[in-house]
Amino acid sequence: MKGQASSSYKGAVKFRMPTAQNLVPIRLDLDVDGQKFKDTFTWNPSDPDSEIVVFARRTAKDLKLPPGFITVIASAIQIADFRSLEGQDMYPGERIVPIKLDLRVNHTLIRDQFLWDLNNFESDPEEFAKTFCGDLGIQDPEVGPAIAFSIREQLYEIAVQSVASARENRISKKGRRGAEYTPVSKAGSTGLDLVKLFGQKSSVVRKRKEWDVYEPIVDLLSSEEVDALQAKEERLTR
Repeated sequence: MKGQASSSYKGAVKFRMPTAQNLVPIRLDLDVDGQKFKDTFTWNPSDPDSEIVVFARRTAKDLKLPPGFITVIASAIQIADFRSLEGQDMYPGERIVPIKLDLRVNHTLIRDQFLWDLNNFESDPEEFAKTFCGDLGIQDPEVGPAIAFSIREQLYEIAVQSVASARENRISKKGRRGAEYTPVSKAGSTGLDLVKLFGQKSSVVRKRKEWDVYEPIVDLLSSEEVDALQAKEERLTR
């Protein structure tokens, strides 16, 4: 994936999602008195906590869920975890990271792997997903949001790990001045240095030998195949 042009953030920046919109991915998988509720969406962490309760009430009303779901939904939206990291340093560096898609949305199965510029704070997962679906002729309108959400989940995890890396780096190099930051987290181990990989004028490309690895796979499943997959998923979650 060739990223958009962006400014370079070699030093520390304050914790946030490494995308244009600072939206937190939220995944709900709830069970109240035997009634299940699953959903995924993004949340603006700058919204007041009162909006979470309003959202929970509206969701329960629209989906005709029992009143007990209101408190459970509101409690499950963990914006506090994100806010606890705000103001702390993270080091995006000049790195690209692998993003993997392995999704089934209704009858559409998507598998792909591509590289994402973690240093590009102008990146837009939703726009990427829209282009992805258009290029591959995917008609289901629910696929694009699912792809964008999966990307945001992975980027959020990497951003959290980057904060931990910055903290570990400060501890390990305490008392040593002028040392450059070296990522030590799990995210850092999978990240690639853009300069080392592509030179100073870097652009993310897929090498010929990696075409088979990174080629997207999109399959349309029959109703029988979907039923079989759902039955398998239910057995695994028991």
